[in-house]
Amino acid sequence: MTSPLKIGLMGYGFAGQTFHAPVIAHCGHAVVAAIATGQPDRARADYPDATLVADLDALVALTDVECVVIATPNDTHFDLARRTLASGKHVVVDKPVTLTAAEARTLADLAQQRGLVFAPFHNRRWDGDFATVRELLDAGTLGRVTHFESHFDRFRPLVRQRWREDAARGGGLLYDLGPHLIDQALALFGAPDTVTAFVHTRRDDGSAPDYAHLVLGYPQHEAVLHASALAAFAPRFVIHGTRGSYLKNGLDTQEDQLKAGLRPGDAGFGGGNEPGRLHVLLDDGHETERTLPTADGDYTGFYRALAASIRAGVPFPVSPQDAIDVMTVIELAMQSAASGRTLAFAHAS
Repeated sequence: MTSPLKIGLMGYGFAGQTFHAPVIAHCGHAVVAAIATGQPDRARADYPDATLVADLDALVALTDVECVVIATPNDTHFDLARRTLASGKHVVVDKPVTLTAAEARTLADLAQQRGLVFAPFHNRRWDGDFATVRELLDAGTLGRVTHFESHFDRFRPLVRQRWREDAARGGGLLYDLGPHLIDQALALFGAPDTVTAFVHTRRDDGSAPDYAHLVLGYPQHEAVLHASALAAFAPRFVIHGTRGSYLKNGLDTQEDQLKAGLRPGDAGFGGGNEPGRLHVLLDDGHETERTLPTADGDYTGFYRALAASIRAGVPFPVSPQDAIDVMTVIELAMQSAASGRTLAFAHAS
């Protein structure tokens, strides 16, 4: 049996504690071998067998660490990931992988030159509702898609004093939730022809964008991507096609379950997702509408795929080009919002 992939975690704040460490520890193919953090007490209590170090230099110096996960503030991702790759370690970078498409391209090129895996942490590809949508579209159940709408909306009217609310550090919803929305759309439909965006700061005393509305233009449909901090009610997916429609409310349950202390493998983990509604035209000309169960989510799939990529050379499902394209769309969205124009998409070189 292949030994578990030994992963070092750079940062043990919200992302490291909530999304990375518990999923790594329970995926069955990897272990949290080391953690770099300036506040070791919580990490020591949670992972007593992990080696604790103070910074990235100490982390990459550990000979048994094979891959480093960058789970730090957005504006630090590029430098830490570049240094990790330069040290000869594989790297996972939380979203957004960088703050620019050019930086993402630099990381992709460095990883390729050194024969290393550069894995963008677009874990929302393993959401249960996204898996359900992908299956619907792959099966052609809705016919040709004529409209696609995807929301990550929350109701958080009070601005908190943290780096995620600081535009200068890559804070704001376009960089926080935008990568998930964009990556899912690109995974389904590929790169768009055009990008049109509206990006605003709507909350009182807000300093970073808390409203992002993107329209990705494709030859036969638009993909509308929306994130707001002032939306208590909103659909998750709305999809219309030539043979039917699909509506899904409610976000994937895994984030809330991880926050509550539930772990992959625990009873009910990944389940409990709201079902959707499906209305389709049948071959005999009749129409039918029914509740469509939502698949269970499984974030451990990300780290199982990572282990397969590093140990067996299996292509990782989220490519470096995917990360570059996501950042290209974000840059175009900012330019579109500032200029009030629809902009053409072109792959970053």
